[in-house]
Amino acid sequence: MSKMAGENSTFEQTFSFSPLCSKKFSFLQNKDTLALLMKWSMLGRISAQSYSFDQSFYTYNSEKFALCFFRDPDVVSSLKKMEASVWVPLDKPVVSVDVEVVPCTKVSMELFDPIYSCGILRPSGHVVKCFHDVYPDYDELRQMLQEEDSEHYNVIGREERGEFLFHLFKHLCLGGELCQYEDTIDPYINTTKQVYKDLISVQKDPDTKKMSVVSTVLKVSAHDESGRCYPGRREEERTFAFLIVDPFKRHVTLFHHFYGVGNFTL
Repeated sequence: MSKMAGENSTFEQTFSFSPLCSKKFSFLQNKDTLALLMKWSMLGRISAQSYSFDQSFYTYNSEKFALCFFRDPDVVSSLKKMEASVWVPLDKPVVSVDVEVVPCTKVSMELFDPIYSCGILRPSGHVVKCFHDVYPDYDELRQMLQEEDSEHYNVIGREERGEFLFHLFKHLCLGGELCQYEDTIDPYINTTKQVYKDLISVQKDPDTKKMSVVSTVLKVSAHDESGRCYPGRREEERTFAFLIVDPFKRHVTLFHHFYGVGNFTL
């Protein structure tokens, strides 16, 4: 992870952004998905907004890109409209950003295949319950996702755990503060697939016919003069923000979740 201060040469490339208000995401429109997000205490707290930008994007320039994004007046004003009921964002100028490039290479759900045959699930797809001295209603799936000493933790390898697809699955499984957890894995898998397809751009190689991801995923946080200001002033694992960049279309999607009590209407 790297941090970039706001002092920049006047000769450096800058980016300008414009909200793509017509861009809709199926996971924020589908009634069944919205019902699950409400059940998981994420409705109105998880959202996505796309923007166009005006310069070529390269991964080595990610910090500059993110800093320009959080300083752009159109971005700042659109965030205030979008999250007014949850959080009042960016009321002071952003002076620095933290940016981490998140691997994003998966074009199928095969990453999760090991979960089905290791003892986390029953043959029916039901998640196996387990005892936990802190969480009374606990299960083997959440234990595998969160606890390194779980016997199933290494079912998904370290490299696979770094993938954006796995991050997304984990966030949906853990949910919000008042999450009602699923008894079966299918709602988590199906919702992960839907959100991932909504957010990620792919292309087919004309020669090999293989699909590949063209998006770059950046985990981001922003800081004003008082410290961290986005997403949220204090760090919390289930509060997150990603910038998902399509360098060919010159589109970027801000995908984020604010952990807290209750659902909000979008």
